[in-house]
Amino acid sequence: MVLFNFFRPESTSVSARPSPDHLSSLIKTSLHYPETFNHSFHQKSLCVVPVTLLLSNCSQADVDVIIDLRHKTTSPEMLEIHGSFTWLGQTQYKLQLKSLEVSSLQLKACFVHTGVYNLGTPRVFAKLSDQVTLFETSQQNSMPALIIINSI
Repeated sequence: MVLFNFFRPESTSVSARPSPDHLSSLIKTSLHYPETFNHSFHQKSLCVVPVTLLLSNCSQADVDVIIDLRHKTTSPEMLEIHGSFTWLGQTQYKLQLKSLEVSSLQLKACFVHTGVYNLGTPRVFAKLSDQVTLFETSQQNSMPALIIINSI
């Protein structure tokens, strides 16, 4: 009879560098905003809603992050389907998140009519800080972030 011994090496350290497969999930994002917002368009034509973009570094490494608020699609057909709004202020941010760091950006969305809008338009790109590359990896998008703008 032959006995087999199976053992696990004592060193079970986790690599600080994610594999190339995981580069698209270095940063998790979430948007925080009111589900509905009431505004008097008769008194003030522009409705400005505060939105917080939360960024979480899910890796053990430092990560360079670019946030691009410019809308990717500008065709008239897409604007009619999804509704149009504008991010006010700076349209691109560059920052570095340390290992497992969480950071937030205060944003402002501007609306000119009532309706249902998808705030989930920010595009997030990331790369490991010590990585020498000319491009960042696009991070996986979260679910749609719908807001209802009502007139009072």
